[in-house]
Amino acid sequence: MTPALTYTVEQAAAMLGVSRGVGYEAARRGDLPTIRLGRRLLVPKAVLDRMLGVAPDHDVAPAGNGREVTTPAGQGRRDAS
Repeated sequence: MTPALTYTVEQAAAMLGVSRGVGYEAARRGDLPTIRLGRRLLVPKAVLDRMLGVAPDHDVAPAGNGREVTTPAGQGRRDAS
């Protein structure tokens, strides 16, 4: 199954810890970037990840030398040495 690339405003609001109404108000003001497809208002996952400080599609694993190495999700850890 392909991971979702967008969230509904309701889903994004829940992830941000705010109410549905606050989510729609933020979208109306432009504080929450959205894409309109017909009547649907969607929040791009990449935008929400950046807002939350989440690295999209990457896991952070400690390297053997004490440095952190960012690797694509699901591919395990690789040392940068």
